[in-house]
Amino acid sequence: MKTVLFDLDGTLIDHFTTIHRCVVFTQQQLELPESDYDTVRATVGGSAPVTLSKLLGEAYVDTALPIFQNHFEQIMFEDLIALPGSNWILNKLKQRGYQLAVFTNKNGNQSRTILDFLDQAQYLDAIIGTGDTPYRKPDPEFTAHALECLTASAKDTILIGDSPFDFAAAEAGQLKTYLVATGSHSKTELAAATQPAGIYADLYELGAALFDLTPETAKV
Repeated sequence: MKTVLFDLDGTLIDHFTTIHRCVVFTQQQLELPESDYDTVRATVGGSAPVTLSKLLGEAYVDTALPIFQNHFEQIMFEDLIALPGSNWILNKLKQRGYQLAVFTNKNGNQSRTILDFLDQAQYLDAIIGTGDTPYRKPDPEFTAHALECLTASAKDTILIGDSPFDFAAAEAGQLKTYLVATGSHSKTELAAATQPAGIYADLYELGAALFDLTPETAKV
């Protein structure tokens, strides 16, 4: 293994409250029923258009998307949390010489801004999101694009994520997948919907099991 692709939302960061606020703002502007937090959290992962389609209906997506994105740009740093273990695992893997990248269905420009803000971009060789190409997870072309950007091979690359979208994207590119239950799905839900190489409670547990990083190191 030489290259590690990380999903963003639910894997490295918790942005669910911000996203929920933007969804509700959009629904209010369009005079639609408001979605609760748990419903929004369970829907995140397929990109903003997919999330809005599920929550508002396909007919509203074209109107809703600019409202959502404009509001998101205004509040994207509010309620933004780096998930426990995210800085730690990026730092430790970079020190070990791994090539690291974020591979996300979040808008690429927004992802780069967020990771700069959190000082996590310093560990990353690439940040690849929607809008950078016409594709999104789990399109095989999107996974192929990520590997091409990194000059990486599927056999030497793994994907770490939190949702069935991540598993499907890895399957499309013949990558091994490891999932954490810190995002849209619990361990039980992930096990029922996917067949990754491993499912872990969080990045600390994954780091210990997959990279032999000790609990003592993990607390740093």
